[in-house]
Amino acid sequence: MESALWTRGAVMLFIEQEYAVRLSIRAVGDYLKRWGFTPKKPIKRAYEQRPEAVKQWIDQEYLAIEKRAKAEGGEIHWGDETALVNTDVRGRSYAPKGQAPVTMAVRGTRQKLSMISTVTNQGKASWMIIDGAFNHEKLIELFEALVADGKRAGKKVFLILDNLGVHHCKPVKAWLAEHQADIEVFYLPSYSPELNLDERLNADLKHVISTRVPVRTKAKLHAAAKNHMAFIETHPERVKSYFQDPRVKYAA
Repeated sequence: MESALWTRGAVMLFIEQEYAVRLSIRAVGDYLKRWGFTPKKPIKRAYEQRPEAVKQWIDQEYLAIEKRAKAEGGEIHWGDETALVNTDVRGRSYAPKGQAPVTMAVRGTRQKLSMISTVTNQGKASWMIIDGAFNHEKLIELFEALVADGKRAGKKVFLILDNLGVHHCKPVKAWLAEHQADIEVFYLPSYSPELNLDERLNADLKHVISTRVPVRTKAKLHAAAKNHMAFIETHPERVKSYFQDPRVKYAA
């Protein structure tokens, strides 16, 4: 049952239904341990995800984009936007048995920023922190920055985005139609958000911010995000590591 969590209770019921043998919860735990099973935090995966379709997209759609980029001297970017909140708590912490770990959180001063960024297979990161909501105007602003950078390097931009409405609304389509010699945008299928490797950068940033001393002002949140993004920008090997995820691995 791919959609179920295999708890000791679920395994106990399965054994009873299939083999008419009634075991205790403790006995099931002992058997699972003996068989090499350990409790783990499950990986979240969208119900809509279809592994065979993911593989087909990588083997066919992405391969076609990659071939075009090489033939036209282009550079492939993976783009995504995310929200940054100073009250976000991530990761795990050790604590004595029976006691929950405690982390200091900011109360009454919730601050929020947005960020849109791109990463390339070669380890390049581009980013823009937004004070306010993300919209098509900010997306076009990113396009303009990517095109300007691409012209300096003599490379056309091939940008891969999630299939969100704001990514292909009328103003965005109109702008892209006028700049198709400099940039083309491709959209990921909706059945697997994990295809977008820029989400690894978002997770990297949020983890670092959440493990530091809580920031109480928007200015400090902005500074913390800016400092870590500047660090990522100067460490291409860190960005390249995002592309080595065994579930969706792209050539770097």
